[in-house]
Amino acid sequence: MSRIRHVRGSRLAMAGTAATTATLLVAALAPGATAADRPTRAAALDHAAAALREHADTLDLTGAQDTAVRDIVVDEDGTQHVRYDRTYRGLPVLGGDFVVHLAPDGAFRDADRATGTPVSLPGVTPGLPAPEAADLAASALRAANPGELLKRLTAKPELVVDALHGAPRLAWRTDAAALDSLGNPVARTVLTDAGTGARIDAWDTVESASGDGASLYGGTVPLETTRSGSSYRLEDATRGGTYTGDAAGRTDLCILTVCLVREPATLFTDADNHWGTGTADDRASAAVDAQYGTDATWDYYRDVHGRDGIAGDGKGSYNRVHYGTRYNNAFWDDTCFCMTYGDGDGTTMGPLVSLDVAGHEMSHGVTSKTAALTYSGESGGLNEATSDIFGTLVEWHADNSADPGDYLIGEKVVRGGFGREALRYMDRPSRDGSSADCWDTALGDLDVHYSSGVANHFAYLLAEGSGARTVGGVAYSSPTCDGSTVAGIGRDKLGAIWYRALTVHMTSSTDYAGARTATLEAAGDLYGTDSAEYAAVGAAWSAVNVG
Repeated sequence: MSRIRHVRGSRLAMAGTAATTATLLVAALAPGATAADRPTRAAALDHAAAALREHADTLDLTGAQDTAVRDIVVDEDGTQHVRYDRTYRGLPVLGGDFVVHLAPDGAFRDADRATGTPVSLPGVTPGLPAPEAADLAASALRAANPGELLKRLTAKPELVVDALHGAPRLAWRTDAAALDSLGNPVARTVLTDAGTGARIDAWDTVESASGDGASLYGGTVPLETTRSGSSYRLEDATRGGTYTGDAAGRTDLCILTVCLVREPATLFTDADNHWGTGTADDRASAAVDAQYGTDATWDYYRDVHGRDGIAGDGKGSYNRVHYGTRYNNAFWDDTCFCMTYGDGDGTTMGPLVSLDVAGHEMSHGVTSKTAALTYSGESGGLNEATSDIFGTLVEWHADNSADPGDYLIGEKVVRGGFGREALRYMDRPSRDGSSADCWDTALGDLDVHYSSGVANHFAYLLAEGSGARTVGGVAYSSPTCDGSTVAGIGRDKLGAIWYRALTVHMTSSTDYAGARTATLEAAGDLYGTDSAEYAAVGAAWSAVNVG
């Protein structure tokens, strides 16, 4: 007999089954077991499929539903975690995702669900026609960009089941995209009740941060390239074929499901395999930064978390630099599995190709292939914070003396006209004038780049602790929201706990309370529930008013 505990996403567990913990950073093999005994990914799939059949009622799976595997994690001790997306009568279910957790022998242990509400609808025929949903989304995009004469505005509706916002209902998820007056992209996803036409939710869908080569920000850096005849291509076969191209001011990238136009970027080539000059006068300099950032991010996830590429499949992504006109942004796009970087306006920002920005953008790709945190409300803030956290850890891991690790986001790209030294601050996020230091009930109403501040603050406290201190030559002062004193456990353990939570315990609907639960579970998995690390996670969340 199974029971459900709601933690947002909800937690489904077998009655009488205790949560499993480990005392090491990587769980040890069971006594007498060898690495050869560790289940394969294929075996994990078979075990999970059997669990779905056996526990279909508890998972609210019916004949009208289907599932698709999004991700598989097999721990060193053989414990398996298989993440699923759900459809209902062929329609994607927002909030239908769940993770099945299995013992080393394949026995079902429990499951994390984005929502615990059963999905059942009287029908899947919309009362609101698709063209009307498209018009509503187009109007929402215009309203979000007041004073702009948008060009090439396109809106593409998709019929879905929304289980994220209360009782499941039929909805239109419409991706609207256009070009602004400078020719740069703007995009918004609008969720509309397919029966009444009422707005359910809306969010921005450009996830932003906002040989050797002479880079703009990182000094002279090593690059792996590809020989082609008598020249070289800025393409790295050792990291899944990652490469960098020149957008040459074009804005031709597809955004989500909407393609404005599609023209490929031109792959950078070089005659002597020494790229760039370290100045913006040479277009290859920004390309060096972008490629180096891709390399450093790939290496971080491989070296620290054992992840083979952003999607975990060994395949590389690609970069486009010199995008748009004076474009003060950089963004990740799942449809091309790529990063795009603007050159900045020169007054407030320079080219947005710094190392922490690259790590931030590529981490959006990791999130999309794991928890897929919805990019609105509190889950959207956690999505952005995940990228800030891992972008920061990438910078520390790279150990580049020209761009040393710190808890400042985008400090290399800002210019004098920006008015401060960084895009965001992790020790006290409110230093940027907009981000939240502490959780409150209105947090989900903030832009996701500002609601992310609470998780960034938590991450800094967990790694470094509260109060004034100097780390790596940079002075920080991190107060707590409850007046407590927090002792840090270090960056490595922060990264291990957040990665474990993201890839094993979080779901698309995870909010701040759910993030506290997920990171505590992750700390318990890695270090034990009676460990100092587990206690530190709880203390750091309490210090930002979560829990």
